[in-house]
Amino acid sequence: MTVSKQNDFWTARLNGGSPASPVGSSEYNTAWTLTGGHTDDGVANTGGFWRVSSSSGGQTWKQTVDNDDNSLTMICAIHIESAPSNDAVLMALDNGSHKVEVKSNGSLNKVKLVGATTVVSNNFDFSMIEDDAVPIILRLTLDSSGKARLYISEIIEDDDATQHYLEITGASSSAQGAFFGNTSGTVDYYSVYFTPHGAYSPDEMDMSDFISHSLLRTGMKVVEILQNSNRLYLKSFVKSGSIRYGYDLSNNALINRFAVPSVHVLIQKANSPDFLTLAGARTDQRYEVLIFITTRGTNYANAYRLGASILGEVFDELYTKTGLESGVDSLVGYDVKFDSKLDDDETICVHNLSLQYMKKVRMFMREA
Repeated sequence: MTVSKQNDFWTARLNGGSPASPVGSSEYNTAWTLTGGHTDDGVANTGGFWRVSSSSGGQTWKQTVDNDDNSLTMICAIHIESAPSNDAVLMALDNGSHKVEVKSNGSLNKVKLVGATTVVSNNFDFSMIEDDAVPIILRLTLDSSGKARLYISEIIEDDDATQHYLEITGASSSAQGAFFGNTSGTVDYYSVYFTPHGAYSPDEMDMSDFISHSLLRTGMKVVEILQNSNRLYLKSFVKSGSIRYGYDLSNNALINRFAVPSVHVLIQKANSPDFLTLAGARTDQRYEVLIFITTRGTNYANAYRLGASILGEVFDELYTKTGLESGVDSLVGYDVKFDSKLDDDETICVHNLSLQYMKKVRMFMREA
């Protein structure tokens, strides 16, 4: 996991409008260029999507990719009104050394990820015929080594902890850039987002800049740093899979679902007491991160001491690796609550560390 950096953002953002005329400043929301098809085959619909039909050849839209932009991410939320022909391209990324494409398989329920090899997705409701149907979100990534992934519906693992995304190696480069559109069938594009700043999974960069700053760059970033620590207890006593974001803090999750000792990280709250500039172009945002260190043993004193040692390494690691940009991203306070045994049968020890961060965040890169 490599969480997106503080200054990374979606450089192109569409939510149903014309790709040639995106909302907001062109400096922070780049227009797309029509490179194939006909202008009459694309139209903004009152349902909140850009519809591309194919009576005059469809449409293919492009974002320019610089030579030093080698890791790319694009998101398309789509509804297929009529199926494009088999092998019709819907999305493509080409970083100058490798390319990867998302293609239709000629149906209304599957797509293909095509590079050096081809893999086909499971069935999804691209035609939105089911009750309470929503557009299917396709996140395509390509990194500098040529590894490509297609995440569907922003899910990384399913309910059975099985990998939910498709993964291949890209083919050789043919036309550098980022592309979306269709030359056959009719496809509705509800949202299209692109960034050349990295090949980011849903856990590394969210469509919302607010969630990227709070949940991901603060919460998930702490998880990433602790998983990569070289300190003794964190690398040897706590399994990497037991350092997790605390979506579930029930007793079952803390004790039974993951091996102990374990470390769970949770964003407790976020607030912005001060808007620093007129119209809120920059804000002072504060985040509270809770970290739970869970240990277990028949001898409570030993479990207590092991948990305390792990907590100490957690604090030292985060003190030296996070909040180091004075005035922009700072660790401004902490609080520790050491557990204690209150019941003769108690064998679980949970120490609690709370960290407070203050960040100055640019707010003018989220218009869409």
